Amino acid sequence: MNPGQLTLMGSTVCVMLTMHFSLQLLSEHIFCWKKPKEQKAIIVIILMAPIYAVDSFVGLIDIQGSKAFFMFLDSIKECYEAFVIAKFLALLYSYLNISISKTIVPDEIKGREIHHSFPMTLFQPHTAHLNHHTLKLLKYWTWQFVVIRPICSILMITLQLLGLYSSWISWTFTIVLNISVSLALYSLVIFYHVFAKELQPHKPLAKFLCIKGIVFFCFWQGVVLDILVALGVIRSHHFWLDVEHIEEALQNALVCVEMVFFAAFQQHAYSALPYRDNYTTSTTIPDKKKD
Repeated sequence: MNPGQLTLMGSTVCVMLTMHFSLQLLSEHIFCWKKPKEQKAIIVIILMAPIYAVDSFVGLIDIQGSKAFFMFLDSIKECYEAFVIAKFLALLYSYLNISISKTIVPDEIKGREIHHSFPMTLFQPHTAHLNHHTLKLLKYWTWQFVVIRPICSILMITLQLLGLYSSWISWTFTIVLNISVSLALYSLVIFYHVFAKELQPHKPLAKFLCIKGIVFFCFWQGVVLDILVALGVIRSHHFWLDVEHIEEALQNALVCVEMVFFAAFQQHAYSALPYRDNYTTSTTIPDKKKD
């Protein structure tokens, strides 16, 4: 077999393993369906690894696809990433029994200090106090990425199909999306620092790394591949396949491999053990009489 066939076969095995780990964890949560609000969010997050794997595998099969086709595949992953980030914040809210649809904040968390860092201090005071407004603001900062990401994806694909997707437009979208995702992730970090003690039993860092790790590896390995192409390390030796398609194939193959490890790690981070009948813990903020 040639290298292309070996890569496709290896990627197939990786996708099957990712599906196995993810479906196994999903079935465990379904059989231990105890807290729907929390577990619905967990299921959305668990599906991130198989969606990334299948999406990348499709790109690997159609290795000679157009730029618009690969942009569409990337958009699927990135739009789902935005949705996952928002659901992760919703999961943290559920752990703490916080509902921002209510105008009353539990006394145990009311007034806690939030320390903003640069460049957020250009728009927010350095120190703020936790209340209903700040909780709602954190949610808005997260959900803005859920709105901006698909809008940008639609515009990018449309411009690509029309032949109007120039380099300066590409850089404009890149800057807008990086600011948007940074704001969304910043809100998660702020929330974690404020409620680190209460969230500790839920392993929030491990859960967050499952999400951030996927995004981190996909982004930075893409940057490394771009550099290797620019340096001439990655070259095309086939007249029917240019170097850009080879770079896309390498990126997709790497994602297929990486998703196996993230799907396996999710079994620890998002274990269904806390939802079994014989598992008890005290991890939420107790309700007190409201004013």
